[in-house]
Amino acid sequence: MKNNIVVDDLNDSLRADIEASIANFDNYKEILGAAERNVIKIASIGGKRYTIKSFKIPNFINQVVYRFFRKSKAERSYRYARKLLGLGINTPFPLAYSTSTTLFLFKNSYYVSELVTPDLTYRELVHQPDFPDHETILRAFTRFTFELHEQGVLFLDHSPGNTLILNKGEKYEFYLVDLNRMKFKTLSLDERIQNFARLTPKKEMVQVMSNEYSKLTGKDEQYIFEKMWSLTEAFQHKYHKKIALKRKVFFWKKKYREK
Repeated sequence: MKNNIVVDDLNDSLRADIEASIANFDNYKEILGAAERNVIKIASIGGKRYTIKSFKIPNFINQVVYRFFRKSKAERSYRYARKLLGLGINTPFPLAYSTSTTLFLFKNSYYVSELVTPDLTYRELVHQPDFPDHETILRAFTRFTFELHEQGVLFLDHSPGNTLILNKGEKYEFYLVDLNRMKFKTLSLDERIQNFARLTPKKEMVQVMSNEYSKLTGKDEQYIFEKMWSLTEAFQHKYHKKIALKRKVFFWKKKYREK
């Protein structure tokens, strides 16, 4: 097995500690999130707390693909984080990534980044309509998304849990996480609107976001709302259809049991 680790240049003195933390990953008890496919644990490195994300080993075909033809999710997360920071977009600081391969197959990979503890994520806005400052945060989030688009960032996993929100008193700060699926390009208006489709099933929230986005773009609010809502409905229909199918196929799994 060949192991490769890439560490941020300014933190190369931590290389041995990072390698030891990855090697000790299974022994860490502090887990972040649901840990369904990929597992995120918290570790202390150089006196600071970091997250270590262990990506699930891909199926056999993808082990070949990631070995020879495509960058790993860990490497993409690291490189995209550096690119985002270079554009002035917040994301937890990328400390390192590590991959393990055999002669023909890709195996383990890990991404190490700064631990950022949020006050909330977009998910709270969906599930708690009476959340304090709800509309103010939602409009600030829409402005943040607009800035992503202006910078040519298409965050393909723009979903409720993937933006950390920090309350800084007079303003809110937003940090992108789960970065391995991104494109960097000039975006059309329709591509921009499409990027909101996975965020919420609530029409009233789409109305607020479309109103704010129309102000920012100078485009027709009715067009933006109708397009954003139709794409949201299409995504929700596809999502629930997919979940229903999984409940039938994987009925024995706890997460797919009917509540």
